[in-house]
Amino acid sequence: MHGHHAGTIERTLLIGLIAFLTVVDLFGTQAILPALARSYGVKPAAIGFAVNATTMGMAAACLGVAYFSHRIDRRRGILISLTVLAIPTALLAIAPDLATFTVLRIAQGLCMASAFTLTLAYLGEHCSATDAGGAFAAYITGNVASNLFGRLLAAGLADHLGLPATFLSLAGLNLLGAVIVYVWLTQAAMMTDQGGSGPSPFSVWAEHLRNPLLRPSFAIGFCILFAFIGTFTFVNFVLVREPIALSQMSLGLVYLVFAPSIVTTLLAGRAVQRFGTRPTFWGSLAIAGFGLPLLVVPNLPAVLIGLMLIGGGTFFAQATATGFVSYAATMDRGSASGLYLASYFSGGLVGSAVLGQVFDRFGWGACVTGVGISLLVASLLAVRLRPMAESPLPETGRDVPTPAPAAVH
Repeated sequence: MHGHHAGTIERTLLIGLIAFLTVVDLFGTQAILPALARSYGVKPAAIGFAVNATTMGMAAACLGVAYFSHRIDRRRGILISLTVLAIPTALLAIAPDLATFTVLRIAQGLCMASAFTLTLAYLGEHCSATDAGGAFAAYITGNVASNLFGRLLAAGLADHLGLPATFLSLAGLNLLGAVIVYVWLTQAAMMTDQGGSGPSPFSVWAEHLRNPLLRPSFAIGFCILFAFIGTFTFVNFVLVREPIALSQMSLGLVYLVFAPSIVTTLLAGRAVQRFGTRPTFWGSLAIAGFGLPLLVVPNLPAVLIGLMLIGGGTFFAQATATGFVSYAATMDRGSASGLYLASYFSGGLVGSAVLGQVFDRFGWGACVTGVGISLLVASLLAVRLRPMAESPLPETGRDVPTPAPAAVH
């Protein structure tokens, strides 16, 4: 048993590390938004959209992976995605104008999301039901960590070495991720190729979209990233302006607000088992909601507490949703995760576009209101995620999640 426990810890760390190295560029670049806006001489909404254009590539890649899900060898796919990701990341160092920058961000998104979706599919297929909740939580926690450390790193490097060196360093981290995937997943069992014999991808998608538990889950994912990106993209500009007026390096340190989430997100699987999916969702969205009024107080500690609550709440909700989608899918979980993530990343793209315009025209208060509306819609949608006990289980002979023993993993 002790060996198994050590194995679980090792796996949790590895899963988290791969997640971290996959999306470090996504979040790192947000911390240097004001520097990029100056560098390219554009308004907050324009650079906010360019930096978050990654989500466009991510949504597209998630759909692509969902489409070819049963044909792609998981390990090889993750490996290629992370290796190729280093190329646009390095090229950002020399992007001459905003249009080139945006295109490179979209290319980054394509690679990041294919690695992301394939990892989730791999976890869904290789973990028993009891382990899966923990594995997904570990993956989302790795994201949280990259939110924190990626931003700190980017802000620090941009401060000391300038923007080009920042992007080259991030590219190096992507390659490190590829190496880890190569070494670790080589030991893991290879996925059996099911060939093209299964149902067509579109009929699988139609099945997912007919599923009354998956539809609201996809919409909730959209709302979660809409709220998150809207908050964490434009707050950067509020923090560097008067009255708070932070420097570039301090702006990176602001992201220590994600530190508590690194711990709390790991508990999402346990919370769902204890309280059920809906109460866990409502609780996490309520926590995020409590943070909103604090964002408009012209005082740094208040804004930081607000950001901590929003980060913690949205990450917890995202870990809950990711696990729920894998559970509720009646077939091909890889493509269900892909559709969920496509919807999630589309929410990020629409959020940065819509709230960027709101921010430029009506200011920060209006932007925060938009975030609030998005969280409210998500909590209303959660009404439709019936508790597991009431939902008839699909007859696929799949093991039903049993509450894990209360051992500390």
